[in-house]
Amino acid sequence: MRPLTEEETRVMFEKIAKYIGENLQLLVDRPDGTYCFRLHKDRVYYVSEKILKLAANISGDKLVSLGTCFGKFTKTHKFRLHITALDYLAPYAKYKVWIKPGAEQSFLYGNHVLKSGLGRITENTSQYQGVVVYSMADVPLSPLNLPRHIKEGEKLLLHHQEAN
Repeated sequence: MRPLTEEETRVMFEKIAKYIGENLQLLVDRPDGTYCFRLHKDRVYYVSEKILKLAANISGDKLVSLGTCFGKFTKTHKFRLHITALDYLAPYAKYKVWIKPGAEQSFLYGNHVLKSGLGRITENTSQYQGVVVYSMADVPLSPLNLPRHIKEGEKLLLHHQEAN
């Protein structure tokens, strides 16, 4: 387990900033303690510094996981968010999309969502913007990139696999 390099930190923060914007600082400096990001086997973990100090006694090859997995770096050094990061991204998300109950199950199974399946959407959401998809009961379902700008009367397709 090691700290992220400057390049890895930049790539990861750019990806997270697509979803939460300036609220990125709130992830690190939290009221319940200081948290940090650590890399272990190409996966980025979000962990409390108290737990990180306790885990220093465990050798790296025996350590399986520590904290919450935020995502992983691919072989081409791109960062991909995991669904486990959703609990930390959702409260700070700038742009949100709510899906009607009829389209929710279909979306979770990987199918498209038409514009008729959208309940509401945050104002001024731009093209290719990172949004967090919610159910109408305000349960976060998935982070994804909005495929295009929404215009009146336009047919919109949201697809679960457009997250990264």
